[in-house]
Amino acid sequence: MFSPQTVVTAAVLSLLTAGLSAQSSTDQLMDRADAALLAGRVDEAIRGFDAVIAARPAQAPFLWQRGIALYYAGRYRDCRLQFESHRQVNPDDVENAAWHFLCAAHETSFASARKALLSVGPDPRTPMREVYELFQGRASPDEVLAAGKGSASGRFYAALYVGLFYDAQGDIARARTHLEVAARDEFSRAGGYMHAVAALHVKTRR
Repeated sequence: MFSPQTVVTAAVLSLLTAGLSAQSSTDQLMDRADAALLAGRVDEAIRGFDAVIAARPAQAPFLWQRGIALYYAGRYRDCRLQFESHRQVNPDDVENAAWHFLCAAHETSFASARKALLSVGPDPRTPMREVYELFQGRASPDEVLAAGKGSASGRFYAALYVGLFYDAQGDIARARTHLEVAARDEFSRAGGYMHAVAALHVKTRR
């Protein structure tokens, strides 16, 4: 027969196993959603991110990737709300403010998006200070590009966000020029996930 201690231990182990299984399942959902997004299957990616949220609602504010998927699906209001939610868990991030701006610009107007630009904290990455100033209207695209010249990472992020800035303005030709630079293979290591996003932009926004 089981002793009370054995029964308690078995129950704890069962709960732990169930928890690990649920975490593994959620991780798999997230991996599949990421893969779908970066392969250009945007609607499938959104369904995947939504499944992650259904399984673990507390994860919802962390899913900035879902915001990017919503942007490329043209669901700009939902996109904006996702980045507003992400700010609760990542208040310093300039990239979050930039993507929120992009969503708001397409949802309403460029001028309205500038008025609604999210505040950020200290983001020490190069050239994030200049990127934020660009979206504020206090820096030019050339100043962002110049600030990023010192490293592969800096050049990548400068090209990415200058391109996205032009996209928010509706200047598709200039946007594509800079995003094609960001999507170059030479920046795959420096850009990581966002390098794949740059390639997705070039592929999908023609």
